[in-house]
This record gives sequence, structure tokens and C-alpha cells, in this order.
Amino acid sequence: MNTEKTAQEILASVGGEANIISLVHCATRLRFKLKNSGEANKTITGNIDGVITVVESGGQYQVIIGNRVSDVFKAIQNLLGNTIASTEDNAPNAPHSNKQETLFARLVDIISGIFTPFLGALAASGILKGMLLMLASLGWMTKESGAYIIWFAAADSIFYFLPIAIAVTSAKKFGANPFVALSIAGSLVYPTLITMFTDKATLDFFAIPVVLMRYTSSVIPIIFSVWLLSVLERFLNRILHDSIRNFITPLLCLMVIVPVTLIAIGPLGTYLSLGLAKGYEAIYNLSPLVAGIITGIGWQYLVIFGLHWAFVPIMYNNIGVHGYDTLKPLFAPSNFAQSGAAFGVFLKTKNQKIRQIAGPATVTGLFGIIEPIIYGISLRYKKPFLWATIGGGIGGGICGYIGATSLAPGIPGLASLPIFYGPAFTGFIFSIIISFIFTAIMTYLFGFNDSMEKEILSANKENKNKTTQIYNQSKPA
Repeated sequence: MNTEKTAQEILASVGGEANIISLVHCATRLRFKLKNSGEANKTITGNIDGVITVVESGGQYQVIIGNRVSDVFKAIQNLLGNTIASTEDNAPNAPHSNKQETLFARLVDIISGIFTPFLGALAASGILKGMLLMLASLGWMTKESGAYIIWFAAADSIFYFLPIAIAVTSAKKFGANPFVALSIAGSLVYPTLITMFTDKATLDFFAIPVVLMRYTSSVIPIIFSVWLLSVLERFLNRILHDSIRNFITPLLCLMVIVPVTLIAIGPLGTYLSLGLAKGYEAIYNLSPLVAGIITGIGWQYLVIFGLHWAFVPIMYNNIGVHGYDTLKPLFAPSNFAQSGAAFGVFLKTKNQKIRQIAGPATVTGLFGIIEPIIYGISLRYKKPFLWATIGGGIGGGICGYIGATSLAPGIPGLASLPIFYGPAFTGFIFSIIISFIFTAIMTYLFGFNDSMEKEILSANKENKNKTTQIYNQSKPA
């Protein structure tokens, strides 16, 4: 794949720079928000070299690339000359891509814009934290050693200061001043206030009582605060003269937003976080086994449309409230089930073209990148996808039953196994092995044969002929 050429063709196929409101990317997808989705051509985009497929969902035009998505993203940014922000710097003043965009679609768009940029750093930190805990439990490193303390500081820092990371991306998403947002987030984790909370001291703001809370690792309070900041900033910038706007707006924002956050938004956000965690926990505790089966099956359907982002805040919130998450282990086996589907096809087929797709896709799937499998193999032949959902449900059920947990966000795969380290780690490993082997065997025996590819090619040829015939008949004489 020629990255520059692919970037140029994608940019042209979505309607050019003038049609782009914003662009972000996750592990495998370019996520465009377009002014007019009708100007983008899914057929042309989907046929570009390096593009796996195109999905329109969650108010986004999602171009699925795979492992090289970050390279294509950078190439598009270079073509745009950074005139389009990577996380919607100008979104509040930009037109919506669809006037009938649903609230849920908007929510997914906001969540992906806030959490995508630092997902890699969080995953890396989680893996390092899991590795350190494994080394300590095996007796290969002591928690008092200098190496452990330094590496643990590196692993834990982004979780401890999570409100600061969220403040930066939220500011870009909502169109607020990122440095003012940083200052607000910094006040939430300011040492003096943390000490007062620990010492159970009292604090008031002009006789208004302040409910002191611990905001380290919190998610929801800072998002609401930065949104309020963006609203206040736009109001002040409209009414203040240009000569004083640059310093008076930040001054007034800090003087208003920080007290409001500590007095109202922070406590309300914290109670909402606790309620969300308790609500999820109540559903999970009804039957962890059933929750695991449903999640393991359903997650793959959410991934198809990119709607899995709606559940990301629950995972972050669980980690912030409890220090661990039980949702991620429920769907992690589904990734390995998809890899099993690709491996089953690889073993069964005698078609070299299919083997060249299925073999590498199996490997990338084992490291968490499953879109090439889903769109290139599972959905193409349908039955492998069915067996993968069943395999994912079996693995998810096992994880629910044994109470598997994760220490951090991250794409489930071989490289990220340390984030699942805990009392149920051995059971978790068993679950992903079962999901992979079960799906591979069932796909090999009942999910694929080479005649499927011949039928698809024949159907595609027939549809192409029909389309050409209809076009020719409609041409004027």
C-alpha cells in the first residue's frame, strides 16, 4: 500500500477537505465527521488500496484500514496542512453532518473523540502495571526495589492523573481552551485539596460548603466541567472586546468553573460515576455467566458498526471507582474467537488467495486487530462469523463465571494479556484458548468450504452484469 496515494484517494472520496468537520482514528479506523455524508462515495472509498471496508455509524463515516491506520491518518493530516483538527477543535461552530443525527450517535461520536487519542498510552501503562504485578507475585521483583517503584510510577501516572488527560481531549472535542481545561483538571488533583480530603478537613467558598472528594482516576466530572467551560468561553468571547478577550476570558473561566466544579459538578459527577458503577455491577451480579455469554456474542455486532465505543466510559469508570473492570474480560474472548475463525478458514481452503488473507489476519487478530477478519473473512462467508459469535459467547461465559478482571483499558490480544492479571488470570487464559480452538474447529468442519468463494464471485459477476445492462438500457438512444 502506498500510504500517500491511499490518503489522497480517501480524501477525494469523502468529498475533499471542504466536506470534513473533523477526523480522528482508533486502532483500525479513520473516523470522519462530514458536513454532508451524501458527498462521500462508499463504493469508491471501499475499493481504495489499503481500505478494508467503510461503515457509516454513530454519526461517523468510518474507513477501516487496519494496522496502518495511523500512517494513513498522518498522511491525510499532511495533505490537510492541519487545517482540520484531529479531534474536532472547531466542531462547536461547524455544521452537523446530519440534521437528524440521533442523541446516541452524538454520544458515540463524543466518547470516541475524547478517549481515542490516549487509548494507546493507557493500554501501554496497563500492560506495564500488569507485568509488574506478575513479576512481584512470582517473586522475581520486590515492590520495594527501585526499578519496581520507577516503573510503577510510569505505569500508574496516567491513571492517577486521568482527569488531566481527559481535559485535553475534551477541550479539543468541545472547542474549549485546552490550557484552561488543564488548569481546571489540575485543581481536581491539587495536592492541598487531596490532603484536606484525606484528613477529612472542611472547606467552604464564600460560606458555600465544598464537598471534598478524591478526583484522581475520575472520568465524568472533568468531562462535564470542560463542556461547561466551552459554553462559558463562547459566551464571554461574544461579549468581551478583542483587546481584553485573550486574558479576561481565561481569568473569568477559571474563577467561575473551578469553584462550580468543586461545589457542584465534581460531587454530582462522582455520585453519577458511583451510580453507573453500581448499576453495571448490579446487572453483572444478577448472573455473571449470562452477562458473559450475552456480551461475548453481542460485542462483535457492536464492533461491526463501531458502536462499542458507547461502553468505553463504563470500563474507564469501573477502573476509576473499583481499581479493576469486569466488562472487558467478557468480550475479550470474542477477539480470539474471530482469530479462530480465520485460522479455520486458513486450514480448510486450498485457494492461495484466501490463504494469503486468512493467515496474516489470524496473526493480527491474536494481537487484537479483528476488523480484517470480520470484513475480509467472517462476514464474507457468514458461517465463520456465526461460529465466532458462539465461541466468543462461550469464552465470555467462562470469564463471567470465574470473575475475570482487567486492570486497564486496551485492545484484548496476546500483547495485552498482562492487563488481565489477577486471581482469575489462569481461567481467563483458558477462556481465550477455548474460544480460539472451538471456533477454529467448528469453522473448519462446518463453517467454510471453497465453493463459498466461487458462489460469491459468481453472484458478484451476475450483479455487475445486471447493473451494466440496466445502465445501458437507461442511456438515451
